[in-house]
Amino acid sequence: MRQWLTLVVTVWCLCCSSALAQQAGSDQPDAEIKVVNAPQDQAIAARLSEIAGSIAGLEGVQISVNAGVITLQGEVANAQLKDEITVIASRLEGVVHVQNQLQEQLAVRSRLEPAAEKFREMLGTTVQMLPLLLLAVLAVVLFSLLGSWLARRNGLLRRLGLSELATNLGMRFVRLIITSIGILIALELLDATALVSAMLGVAGVIGIALGFAFRNIVENYLAGVLLSTRNPFAIGDFIQVDNMSGKVMRLTSRDTVLMTLDGNHLRIPNSQIITSPMTNFTRNPLRRFEFTVGVSVELDLVPVRQLAINTLQAMPGVLTDPRPRALVLELGDSAVSMRLMAWIDQRETDYLKARSEAIRLVKAAFDDAGIEMPEPIYRIHLSKKSGDAAINAVAEALTPEPTATKAVATTDATVDVGNDDTIEQQLNAELDQSDEQNLLPAASDKAASKAG
Repeated sequence: MRQWLTLVVTVWCLCCSSALAQQAGSDQPDAEIKVVNAPQDQAIAARLSEIAGSIAGLEGVQISVNAGVITLQGEVANAQLKDEITVIASRLEGVVHVQNQLQEQLAVRSRLEPAAEKFREMLGTTVQMLPLLLLAVLAVVLFSLLGSWLARRNGLLRRLGLSELATNLGMRFVRLIITSIGILIALELLDATALVSAMLGVAGVIGIALGFAFRNIVENYLAGVLLSTRNPFAIGDFIQVDNMSGKVMRLTSRDTVLMTLDGNHLRIPNSQIITSPMTNFTRNPLRRFEFTVGVSVELDLVPVRQLAINTLQAMPGVLTDPRPRALVLELGDSAVSMRLMAWIDQRETDYLKARSEAIRLVKAAFDDAGIEMPEPIYRIHLSKKSGDAAINAVAEALTPEPTATKAVATTDATVDVGNDDTIEQQLNAELDQSDEQNLLPAASDKAASKAG
């Protein structure tokens, strides 16, 4: 029994000693770590030398390893190779540190050698792909010629009633689509279809930039297409856009050229004509002129109106259907305003001449009939009177000077209301001399009539 007790005490003492020894070892921070089967320096150097020899430009690198520290010496072609060999060396097993003492080659020949090598590789690849390259070029040329041939066959679009500008625009789209198909086939032959996505992306960015840069030009061009398709006016038509008016000379892809009644050239952007109210005075040959006249408030307006209507009906150039009209507008302080209206045929009668003669004849008729057309009456009140001299001076200042005749005598001169072709002659001369593009359909008709 005593022996067993002794044995238990001895085992307990040994266990306590072992635990104390382990605790003492864990408290030492600089305890040595034993490495088993650590790689040798010679093996690291040999492995890195094999890797460097397999990479172009690193064949002359000198490698030395001591205690896991790699030292790289020598010259490399560029900084990229210098960084790459450093990364590769640090990834080897057993490497503690990498000392990169490599130098970049500064000689021109060494700098040009990689580029020359790449050029030789590209040249060899090009020679190998020469048959495919020739087929790709042939596909682009054939489809481009096909697109040009189809672009000249615009008879179908002409039969649809499209204008020349719209037809040309449609044919350009056809040619672009056919040529693009040829380019896609060429890229497929060269196995470069990935380039299509890059090209489309670049084309989209360029399209957005050009759209902002040439927005006005694109707007005017598209407006020219719409104007040439809708034909709201023809050559020689008298139109008004906003406060600008004149006779149409030509329609281009950018603007519309008018000749004003002063003989000047007026260019209006097509986009402004599309977005602004436009009046065509020539499209309807019948046109009404009107003017206002004032008569005395003491007169009977029924015979006055009838006299004005009879005068207009008897005037040359004035149509009987629709018949002239006289309307009472308003009752003023000293006169009654009447508006007289009459219709003419612009193909035979000039608008401005007819209105001018109508005013003259109505005034002459009113003068002959004794119809007074009074002037405005003003009343002056004097706050202070300084005697008869001041009153006489004011009265003398307000009294009009006597005239030789009360009214100009009416002559029996012939009424001239014929068309004034001065602007038409200048317009035709300009059309004959100018070689500028004209998209109006009337231009071809006029040229055909001249040739006939």
